[in-house]
Amino acid sequence: MNTDGPAADGGLHLIPFRGLRYVPDRVGSLAAVTSPPYDVVVRPDGLHHLESADPHNIVRLILPQADSAEARHRQAAETLSRWLSEGVLAADPEPALYVYEQRRGELLQRGVIGALALSAPSEGVVLPHEDVMPDIVADRAALMRSTAANLEPLLLTYRGEPGPVEAETVVERAAQTPPLIRTTTEDGFAHRLWAVTDPGEIARVQQELTQRQALIADGHHRWATYLRLHQDRPAAAGADDPWAYGLVLLIDTARYPLQVRAIHRVLQGLPTAEALAALGDSFRVRRLDVPLAAALDGLAEAADEGNAFLLAGDGGFHLVDRPDTELLDRTVPQGPPEAWRSLDATVLHSTLLEHLWRVPDDPGHIAYIHDTAAAVEQAERRGGTAVLIHPVREEVVRDLARAGVTMPRKSTSFGPKPATGLVLRSLLLN
Repeated sequence: MNTDGPAADGGLHLIPFRGLRYVPDRVGSLAAVTSPPYDVVVRPDGLHHLESADPHNIVRLILPQADSAEARHRQAAETLSRWLSEGVLAADPEPALYVYEQRRGELLQRGVIGALALSAPSEGVVLPHEDVMPDIVADRAALMRSTAANLEPLLLTYRGEPGPVEAETVVERAAQTPPLIRTTTEDGFAHRLWAVTDPGEIARVQQELTQRQALIADGHHRWATYLRLHQDRPAAAGADDPWAYGLVLLIDTARYPLQVRAIHRVLQGLPTAEALAALGDSFRVRRLDVPLAAALDGLAEAADEGNAFLLAGDGGFHLVDRPDTELLDRTVPQGPPEAWRSLDATVLHSTLLEHLWRVPDDPGHIAYIHDTAAAVEQAERRGGTAVLIHPVREEVVRDLARAGVTMPRKSTSFGPKPATGLVLRSLLLN
């Protein structure tokens, strides 16, 4: 399938919904109640920082803290119910598609938030590019069942036609009017949100999207969760069932290109010295006694020539590249296309983690960290090894998705990611 052109089977079907939003008078500030997506909030200090920013921070819903999974999910449901009854959150009076803008310096991103159909006509035109972890999908599904809400949108991209398009016109027109909300978060991003309620404007957006396919840029586990919960519903529920839709943010990357970053690994039980020793002569290893930024420059240069990784955790950086080709032939699966076999994430998981280091791919052994400095700091603090990866080019991701080939999980991080907490979707509202 071609994610840059018209979609088969009717394309994407996006509908308006009554958004749940924070009532400004009931919270300290909108910035204080927002959060990055749940899988970006990885460190306990980050979680505590968000919890202490405001007693109503959205992290209390997306990452509730309790002794068991059941207790966490029950706590999130009770918290959401209490905030609704206390007027901390309230539903907008009528269904809308929401135009969402993020801006920092010269970086500007705009898109549309709505409820996307999970079955025909959208089936087969929302393309994943990464595998998912079943335990995370199960946990997210249980949380969503308990709260009966889509707590944060996943990020989808599509490629619109060059030149003016109706969907873009609607977005741009909305952005010229006073927003529903505006706030600036501590990462420096300014956020604005508008509600599009005019039936004609909504129809224009919908018509444009029926010609498109979408690539999942961020939120593979949430998409898998949507599908699982929809598939668990009785067939009699029909297309009007609120569980037949999921909350998404759609970005036209022909107009607003996203940034593609890597997601790094922290091997929590493997000291750096042991990781290096296990490599033997299978890779070239060079120690870099330079700051992190310079070490990442070295990684980028090496990645231009082939597979390369940057190991950290012992106070320095070790550039690992030029893998033994016979070793790759023995350890990397032969069936997938060469573009998949040569991915750094593929070599990392098939050759390094499974064969040389023998580290199981589960949360007890591997943490997935988006921020390079945070990954290095966590590895040094815990006596483990941070494996830093160079980002994959966006065209590689799209080409694999078109071919129906999924990358190893947590291979990419598209951004900027939408702030969580600006608009939620209740599955109990019409």
